[in-house]
Amino acid sequence: MKAILGIDVGGSGIKGAIVNCSSGKLLSERIRIATPNPSDPENISNTIAELVKNLSYKGPVGVGFPAVVKQGTVYTAANIDKSFIGINYEEYLGKKLGLPVRVINDADAAGLAEIKFGAGKDVNGLVILITIGTGIGSVLVNKGKLIPNTELGHIFLSENREAERYASDAVRKNENLDWITWAERINEYLMYLENLFWPDLFIIGGGVSKHYKEFFPYFTLRTPLVPAQLLNNAGIIGAALAAKKLG
Repeated sequence: MKAILGIDVGGSGIKGAIVNCSSGKLLSERIRIATPNPSDPENISNTIAELVKNLSYKGPVGVGFPAVVKQGTVYTAANIDKSFIGINYEEYLGKKLGLPVRVINDADAAGLAEIKFGAGKDVNGLVILITIGTGIGSVLVNKGKLIPNTELGHIFLSENREAERYASDAVRKNENLDWITWAERINEYLMYLENLFWPDLFIIGGGVSKHYKEFFPYFTLRTPLVPAQLLNNAGIIGAALAAKKLG
């Protein structure tokens, strides 16, 4: 067993727990601290340091982060301060904590967890996890290998129809769409991805996934499709998995 602290940085809260990386079970309480405002590198790092202290933890730290992250460097900033862009946050946070740190995209972290312990376990092929909430996030895993930092929610289904602005859960709520009408939009989006990638499995995550029985029956996909299983703990578990090689 390897016990590693996983942290999930979100726009409203920073959550963390120590994870058994062999079973995916949480070994500590799940701590949540409100995301500071402004959500700049110093404030976010101080909040993470507080979380680490509360858990009396010393060891590798995995962080799921709402941004495109390449070799530790942040390239975008969704729901965090733009001052993160261009910073190698693995190095920055590692110096702050005095601990080895691995930072990956937050959706990718959730995808790692679902592949290892959740709905994608033992699928020997291409799995696409789509997280549907305020926006649309995406994760591609092929034969257990993560293809990082995909942004398939920003694909245009036609000249003026970006998927995220056409079929997210926020759009469903803002336009007061019934489940059938909204399902038709998601089905159109998933069919588009299906014809591009020919996946072996779709996993639907995000807040809307708990209502999957309301809209799954209206899909006309050839690809098997299942709801995510790990819910709010997926990002924490996947972040810990990403840091396994550090310790």
